Amino acid sequence: MFVLLPPSETKAPGGQGAPLQLTRLSFPSLGSTRSRVIAAVQAASTDADLARAVLRLSARQDAELAANRALWHAATTPALLRYTGVLYEALGYPSLPAADRRRADERLVVGSALFGAVRANDAIPAYRLSAGVRLPGLGSLRSVWRPVLTAALAGGPVLDLRSSVYQALGPVPDAITVRVVSPRPDGRLAIVSHHNKAYKGRLARAMCAADRLDGIEDVILAAKTAELDVTRTGDNELQLRTEAG
Repeated sequence: MFVLLPPSETKAPGGQGAPLQLTRLSFPSLGSTRSRVIAAVQAASTDADLARAVLRLSARQDAELAANRALWHAATTPALLRYTGVLYEALGYPSLPAADRRRADERLVVGSALFGAVRANDAIPAYRLSAGVRLPGLGSLRSVWRPVLTAALAGGPVLDLRSSVYQALGPVPDAITVRVVSPRPDGRLAIVSHHNKAYKGRLARAMCAADRLDGIEDVILAAKTAELDVTRTGDNELQLRTEAG
């Protein structure tokens, strides 16, 4: 089973790996599209004013543009060490036991506006590109990725924890999806954004601890073993309830 994660806008800087080599990334069928997107990103990032508008950045974020210009010669680091933020802190990839980390390397896949999808150990540089961007000369990333990304992710069960904008880049039919809800003071459950990323990170970590992960019942069992409050709400739908407060 693939467990699809959203990326994070924040990235760990630097790295100790050799410069980017697309031929060494997982999902080689995405290679030509990756090259096109990288070329468009670099072209847009050469003009600071254009890049700020296209990438929706402020002048204080010009270091992000420098990272885009340096994509081919910057140092790399494994994807699950590159992405940071609430979800990745909750996932805690570096702290996983050895067996769980091996399963993470096999199961976890990060959706990426720049690379389409990468596995845990794929060596990537820092970059800045969001899924909702329209790149000059290329158009919307949804139109670029959708024809190839869906096919690359097909072929087996998928637990899709991506946000809707990243799901749109490569929809996976029949994927298991998760809605994170939180109890209100009146007892009703509300869809939440505040706890969403942290709980999805905890759920992803639980998936790495499972010996077997072949379908929705295995997902439920792994989540409950990790003391997560998960219930099935449809054929391929789960509800993950946060703690109150």
